[in-house]
Amino acid sequence: MSSSDLSVSDLFNVKGKIVLVTGGGSGIGKMIATGFARNGAKVYIASRKEGQLKEAVAEIHKNAAGNGSVHHIVGDISSKAGCDSLINEFKKHESKLHVLVNNSGASWGSPFEEVPEGRGWDHVFNLNVKSIFYLTVGLTDLLKKDSTSLDPGRVINVTSNASIMASTEGEVSAEGHGIWSYNPSKAAANQLTSSLAVELGPSQITVNAILPGVFPSKMTAFGLKTYGEETFIHSQPSGRIGMPQDAAGLALFLASPASAHVTGTHIVLDGGARFKAHRAAATTKL
Repeated sequence: MSSSDLSVSDLFNVKGKIVLVTGGGSGIGKMIATGFARNGAKVYIASRKEGQLKEAVAEIHKNAAGNGSVHHIVGDISSKAGCDSLINEFKKHESKLHVLVNNSGASWGSPFEEVPEGRGWDHVFNLNVKSIFYLTVGLTDLLKKDSTSLDPGRVINVTSNASIMASTEGEVSAEGHGIWSYNPSKAAANQLTSSLAVELGPSQITVNAILPGVFPSKMTAFGLKTYGEETFIHSQPSGRIGMPQDAAGLALFLASPASAHVTGTHIVLDGGARFKAHRAAATTKL
């Protein structure tokens, strides 16, 4: 090992990497996509909404400052057929994939007795769990192409700190509405991360999970609007909610030479909020 291998520019280099981020048109996915593009990667973002994707592409291009590039693919990955369609479209553009970020997700809040089967359970598990499996399986051939132990292919699954919490009611849903399917779906995604890490390790592909807490996103918009950011901060030991550099920084680490020997991990990114987890609205009554 030379001393240059330990420089920041080498350890965290993602320049020239080809990256696919699902759910990359908004929220944490867009934060991660921007981080990769800003540091010289060629990024593809995917979601159902083409208008949102086009807006995100323009914004990411602006923030990338000419370092990398970003492109979009429209696709609905809530079914195996949808995953296959996205995979086939991506393969029309690239013959190699360095980093797959499985970020797309869904939630559903309902009273305990009223959780619908289709939208409440099936859709949530289809998007939060099954899409991770089918996209990873379908893109394994591109991820392992030319991969080595020093430069492996990367799969990063964005799950949630809700996966390690028992409470179903919180600041992201209305009073009396539990996210009954969301927490177990994200716990399943964590377990799938571990299983995929074992399966794909011999192919020189690492698989890791990021477990975010509260970040500005479509999924947390209700809580931030209803209770206000200051209310969330009361339950944050870090004194703030998540920011773009938090999500992008961890994703860049998990895709860079610095983490080539890291696989099967579940990294909580919540500023310590899991240690003070309780309904944000209740803090206003203290």
